[in-house]
Amino acid sequence: MSVPLTAAGDLRRLVVRDLRRELRVLDGLIVNTALPVMIMILFVYVFGGAITTGSSGLDYIDFVVPAVLLMSGGYGAALTAVTISDDMTGGMIDRFRTLPISGWVVPAGHVVASVIRNVVSCAIALAAALLLGFRPDATLADWALVLALVAGYVLAMSVLAAVWGLLVRSSQAAGAFSFVVLFLPYVSDGIVPAETMPGVLRDFAYNQPSTPIIETMRALLLDLPMGSSGAVAAAWLAGTVVLGLPVAALLFRRRTASGG
Repeated sequence: MSVPLTAAGDLRRLVVRDLRRELRVLDGLIVNTALPVMIMILFVYVFGGAITTGSSGLDYIDFVVPAVLLMSGGYGAALTAVTISDDMTGGMIDRFRTLPISGWVVPAGHVVASVIRNVVSCAIALAAALLLGFRPDATLADWALVLALVAGYVLAMSVLAAVWGLLVRSSQAAGAFSFVVLFLPYVSDGIVPAETMPGVLRDFAYNQPSTPIIETMRALLLDLPMGSSGAVAAAWLAGTVVLGLPVAALLFRRRTASGG
C-alpha cells in the first residue's frame, strides 16, 4: 500500500477516535449541544429588545445570527487545544510512537474531528435560530457558501487551537484559548453595530477577522450587498490555515522529539 493511502487510513482512524471520545464525555456533549441554543435564546430574548441594529435596519435576530454561528463553532473549535494538550501530556503520544503512523496525522486528526463536530454544532445553532423566527433569503448557492465559510472558520480556529495546545504545557492553560475565541465576536460588527462603539474599540472591530466573516455571512443569508467583505474574509481564513498548519506540524515534531 502506498504511503499516501496509509496516511489517509491513519488519519481516518484518528478522526473516528477523537469523535468517539467526544461522544463518551457526556458533560462535554451536553455543553456542545446546548450552548448554541442557550446563546441564541440569550441574545434574542434577553438582549435583543434593548439593542438597535443601527443603519442596517435589520431585526435583531437577523442581525445577530451570523455572530452566534461563529461563536458556536469557534468555541468548540478552540477546545481542540485541550484535547491535543491532553494527548501530549497524558502518555498517548508515547503509545503513538510505537505504531507505524506518520506523526503529522495526530494533530491533523484533532483538527478534522473538530471541523466535523463543530459544523454540526453550528447547524444546531441555526436550527434554534429558525425556531426563534430567523427567516433567511439565501439561495442554494448562498447556503453552500455559508457552509464553506463556517467550515473554513472552524478549520482556522482549530488550527490555531492546535498551535496553542502544542505551545502550552497543561490542559488548564490550553483551555484559556476558548475564552479568547468565544468573546472575539463580541468586539465585532456581530453582536452590536461597530459604528456605535467608542473609537478604539470601533477601529478594532472593523479590523479584526470576525467582522468581515460575519458581514459576508449576513450578506449571503439575507441577500444583502457584500462589498469587499467576502474577499477579506477569505484572505483571513486562508492566511490563518496556510500559516498555522506548518507551525503546528513544527511544534508537534519538536514536542515529540523532546519527549513531550
